[in-house]
Amino acid sequence: MLRLYNLEDSMETMALSKEGSVYVLTLTNNATGNAFTLKALEEYHAVFDQIEQSGENCSLVVTSSDPKSWCTGIDLEWMKTQPENYFPEFGQLLDKFFIRLALLPVPTIGCLTGHTFAGGAIMAACFDFKLMRKDKGWFCLPEVDINIPFTPVMHQIISLFPNQQALKELVLTGKRIGGQEAADSKLVDSSWPDAELKTKTMELAQILAGKNRKVYASIKRGLKSNLK
Repeated sequence: MLRLYNLEDSMETMALSKEGSVYVLTLTNNATGNAFTLKALEEYHAVFDQIEQSGENCSLVVTSSDPKSWCTGIDLEWMKTQPENYFPEFGQLLDKFFIRLALLPVPTIGCLTGHTFAGGAIMAACFDFKLMRKDKGWFCLPEVDINIPFTPVMHQIISLFPNQQALKELVLTGKRIGGQEAADSKLVDSSWPDAELKTKTMELAQILAGKNRKVYASIKRGLKSNLK
């Protein structure tokens, strides 16, 4: 069960800052490729709580301090230290996290600075907009090769990718593609050299932060009405 987390405490896996009306969540657990653990999910939910409770017009950017990886999915080494039957329970926690992020009632932008793998790629599908580094980093859904099937909720989430033909090829082959190919395939909205990625992300985030929060959230729920 997720515990309540106070943002006034120091977070272990990420850091939250604010630039104007844009919340910037920087993933900092670089040793694991910003992989998912129970602690990471607790901290994500704490950030979402703060944003939802603010009630202001704003936007959220999720980026990484690691130039190599943005998010590489479940921390499988950490998972090995958990009770044998914990994996299904953690899968349910991930499902709830993905749904909450996908329907967060503010504009959300993923700034994909590097490798975006497995659960990280599923997480990317949750964002309203995704900008990826062009010159380094792989986008990959390798579940078919690591023998981890998608849950029904994860299938709902990845169905948000607009190019279902490209998605089918990724999930059935497990192949890796770079940022430019991901943009060409419409799996991300655009790709940029590292020197431009944050600037372009923040330009979009500042524009979106000015949208009426209630209207934006209503339209988002309509566009993502497949999510249960």
